[in-house]
Amino acid sequence: MTKFAKKTCAAVSVSALILCAVPSYAKTPSALSDLVGARAAGGEEQLESRGYYNTGTTTRDDRKWTHWWNSSKKECVNVSTYDGRYESVNSAPASDCGQKGNSGDKAAAVAVGAAALIGVLALAHKSDHHSEGYHYDDANRESQYERGYRDGLYNQSYHNYDRSDAYSSGFEQGVRQRSHETSYRPGYSYGGGYGGYVNVNDLVGQSKGYANSSLTQRGFVVRDSDKTDYNGKYTTWWRAASEQCITVNTRDGYVYTVQTARPRNCR
Repeated sequence: MTKFAKKTCAAVSVSALILCAVPSYAKTPSALSDLVGARAAGGEEQLESRGYYNTGTTTRDDRKWTHWWNSSKKECVNVSTYDGRYESVNSAPASDCGQKGNSGDKAAAVAVGAAALIGVLALAHKSDHHSEGYHYDDANRESQYERGYRDGLYNQSYHNYDRSDAYSSGFEQGVRQRSHETSYRPGYSYGGGYGGYVNVNDLVGQSKGYANSSLTQRGFVVRDSDKTDYNGKYTTWWRAASEQCITVNTRDGYVYTVQTARPRNCR
């Protein structure tokens, strides 16, 4: 048991919830550890045979995140699928599966407190939206993250009046989630918060040598390249800091186009 899990909430008021710690849920239940690495189709069959049912799936970048709920065990798990296999199977708070937590579910208590602080019925984000894989351990930070996430998701202005890192992280994830939900639209929309998006449109028309040097200076690295017709070449570049994947098309030694690609194309 973690040091957070050993702490106790003295009351159920919002102010008390802010001080109540929660366990870090990013751990694999021992009964499901055999599913890590399994093919997704087989993993789904196994989860269903063990009493779990799917409560929702989202896609971000090159991974799918699915939440499964077991009614008899009152257990929620979060499954990350990558390249057709289960990359991770982690415990998650009941609220991530759309369920009310029991009296001992401190994560659910903090989620309720965070929702109350910003006047919503439930959190829009789930634990896997956090880079750490679990919710924050106090309602105040969680509410800041939720407010940022909603602003980014619903295309509201960046309004970080408390100068909160939690808000900025939430906003960035909200923008990325919005980009996936509107992926039918052209253009790059993965940047937000601390994402540090870098504009590269100025390279169109420049010499190939200048473009390559400039992209390297801006933090991009080559992922792949291939020759094309008309004395041309396609080169795929990746910038991890902003999760930008671009394809540069050069013809006769000059940049003809610079196009945005999905991050999975660069990994």
